[in-house]
Amino acid sequence: MSEPRANLAALVGSRLCHDLISPIGAIQNGLELIALSGPADTSPEMALIQESCESAAARIRFFRVAFGQASQQHMMGRREVMSTLTALGKGGKLRADWMPQDDLPRIEVQLAFLAYLCCESALPGGGTIRFERDAAGWALSASGPRLAIDQPLWDHLNGSGALEEPAANRVHFALLPILAEEAGHKVYTTLRDETIILKIA
Repeated sequence: MSEPRANLAALVGSRLCHDLISPIGAIQNGLELIALSGPADTSPEMALIQESCESAAARIRFFRVAFGQASQQHMMGRREVMSTLTALGKGGKLRADWMPQDDLPRIEVQLAFLAYLCCESALPGGGTIRFERDAAGWALSASGPRLAIDQPLWDHLNGSGALEEPAANRVHFALLPILAEEAGHKVYTTLRDETIILKIA
């Protein structure tokens, strides 16, 4: 994926997430009003609607950061990042441990979120992704009961191997190195038996 195509993809991502978050938020508000208007509906059908709506809203908030437009001037607070990751992992098998304490430029959070998606792709059985940051950049440690490694994708992250047309559910592997380079970073990965170390420095 070339740089102009990556920028266009960011614009598309921002537009889609912006347009979708409002109706999903309206559905959530409607469900809350239904709950307040009478006896609580505890049926499996209502629970499924609520859980699905919450999951969709969480994914859109996450994707808006991961695939939308970002800049060094736009900052993201720790509380917003934590809230997004907590909502994303609710009810799932994958947990995120966000260690940075400071507010960060949105582009840096975007790189971390794209790295999260890369690690998520390799953890079909769930696990834990730990985010750490120092003066050199990001260090993610992802571990779980089983790794499913598509080696060419991880070789591409390490700079050894072209990735011309990734599958739609693996586009983050193409986008991460491009945006990292734009921000003055490189991506390095190390794969072990049950652990992935991904650095952006």
